[in-house]
Amino acid sequence: MCPACGERRLRAYVQNPENARRPTLVSYVWCAGCRKFVGTRAKHPAGLVFSDPLAVLTGPERRELERSLVGFLAHLDRLWDDGVLPQSFAA
Repeated sequence: MCPACGERRLRAYVQNPENARRPTLVSYVWCAGCRKFVGTRAKHPAGLVFSDPLAVLTGPERRELERSLVGFLAHLDRLWDDGVLPQSFAA
């Protein structure tokens, strides 16, 4: 349930940025209904592996996609609607 609007439309995406100095996870959680979002950085837990459908993008393609947060979340929504997301995780 979204704490802002009460709808059951929360979505999440995590990534492991290549340019991070330390093992890092960046996560995005957003509501596909009201569009509120939160992003966080945390230490990447040792042994955690996950699928990343954006890993096939080149650095410049990735930067262009992330240039606009609205556009980035819209792209993630399309991946979610197409069944590419949610990601799978394993330890």
